[in-house]
Amino acid sequence: MDLAFFYFLILGFAIFMYVLLDGFDLGIGILFPWFEEHHQKDHLMRSISHVWDGNETWLVFGGVILFAAFPEAYSTILSTFYLPIMLMLFALIFRGVAFEYRFKSDRSKPWWDFAFSAGSTVAAFCQGVILGAIVQGVPINAIELSSWIWLTPFSILTGFSVMAGYALLGACYLYMKSRDDMQQRASRYARTLLILILLFMLVVSLWTVVAQPEIRHRWFDGINFFLLSPLPVLSIALGYTTWVSLSNVNHESRPFWCVAGLFLLGFAGLVVSLFPYLIPRHLTFMDAAAPDSSLRFLLYGICIFVPLICGYTLWGYRVFSGKVEDYQEGY
Repeated sequence: MDLAFFYFLILGFAIFMYVLLDGFDLGIGILFPWFEEHHQKDHLMRSISHVWDGNETWLVFGGVILFAAFPEAYSTILSTFYLPIMLMLFALIFRGVAFEYRFKSDRSKPWWDFAFSAGSTVAAFCQGVILGAIVQGVPINAIELSSWIWLTPFSILTGFSVMAGYALLGACYLYMKSRDDMQQRASRYARTLLILILLFMLVVSLWTVVAQPEIRHRWFDGINFFLLSPLPVLSIALGYTTWVSLSNVNHESRPFWCVAGLFLLGFAGLVVSLFPYLIPRHLTFMDAAAPDSSLRFLLYGICIFVPLICGYTLWGYRVFSGKVEDYQEGY
């Protein structure tokens, strides 16, 4: 139980770090068509060219933890969501290739622009669809029933919600890394997306509470609502702080961190709603955990690689801190 819970926390940490870090660079790709000039698109690419591949380390790390520590959940999730997962991976591949070829291309640059933007958008949408299907609940024998059982109105809604959330992260990151006209455009886009994401969070929360009796009881039975009320209250407060900070150039990094806090609160609400399930109503993290001998063996790698990944991530962002300037390599 103790080791399984430890790996449950590590998995949650890896997922949140991926959503936060790869979320903003996927968001830059989603915003890409909103910038028409070539020098503006170059600016967007340069703002993330030094971090995008390192950010995806957390996706790999989360997959390894799921595979090694919770193999039953890993096999169920991958078999049930085979189509959206493969689509997401192909989108990430096209997006990665676009990074390398766009800087070296001339006549084919519009095609790489499209590959970068479409890859980012499709990857974000697929992640949201998978999240929505898991929250809504998928039968344990879903793959025997239909290969499209994960595609529902709710999962489509969460797909667009994640797209909007990533775009908001990207706009706030661009606000922090840009100057003058680019910064003002990022501020305008971020304000629109902030309203949109707060509406999405409200609709998804209400839909979940109405449609899922277990989650409704978790939030509203007894004094639970009063104990959990800080989550929605703090979300509103962070939304307001983000809105105000987007007009204050003296605190350019504040909107990004406020939106990161908004994501953290949303993630906390999701954990509160689903705990202790990895696959709601079917598989808890205790039931899905590997044997203790495997978990103890995996512990050595965790103790080495988690500090290593965190260390080089922090170092990389420290080295490339500051504004993106308009010369060839961006810094």
